Amino acid sequence: MRPLLDQIDGLAGVVVTADALHCQRDHVTYLAGRGAHWILTVKGNQPHLHAQLSALPWRAVPDAARTADRGHGRREIRTIKVLTLAGGIDFPPAAQAIQVRRRRRALDQPKRWTTETVYAITHPQVHQAEPAQLATVIRGHWSIENKVHWVRDVAYDEDRSQIRTGTGRQVMAALRNAAISVLRVAGVTNIAAANRHHARDSHRPLDLLKIG
Repeated sequence: MRPLLDQIDGLAGVVVTADALHCQRDHVTYLAGRGAHWILTVKGNQPHLHAQLSALPWRAVPDAARTADRGHGRREIRTIKVLTLAGGIDFPPAAQAIQVRRRRRALDQPKRWTTETVYAITHPQVHQAEPAQLATVIRGHWSIENKVHWVRDVAYDEDRSQIRTGTGRQVMAALRNAAISVLRVAGVTNIAAANRHHARDSHRPLDLLKIG
């Protein structure tokens, strides 16, 4: 995180959202030193903290936001709840806890739902960041996840890449990002279908680069 954000000026007042990998005390200290706010996902890399968050009285907390989307061959319903922390959490800087629940089903399987619950923490108190504001930031994080991370993980199968030599991983990541960006600029909404379309004719990718 630090080498990346050191290259960015003016983090004061900015809300930094990050996945569970960055839910670390030294990262929070760094962000505080830069005057930034943060929302960090909590998963299995912090098992004790994750257990504490899951044990909070979420059933008594009303939804702060609810959205429903349809795409990628599935329907997804997301709800967000926010709870003020009064102590007892193994991450002292955190002032509020967030529960994100996602229910998904494939469009061709209307009765088969799967549910995923994710927790996050943030340090602004409720008078500094109300539940509706936090929900807006979380939805922005989802947008990045759906438009970038999901595409890289699924359409390009990045997680199973066997490239390990030298800077090969960084080079391939840059090429995938470039391909996604060019397709987005061209107005593509379905990256997987666009990849199949352009793979059928070697001239199509070259024409696309001219447009981009």
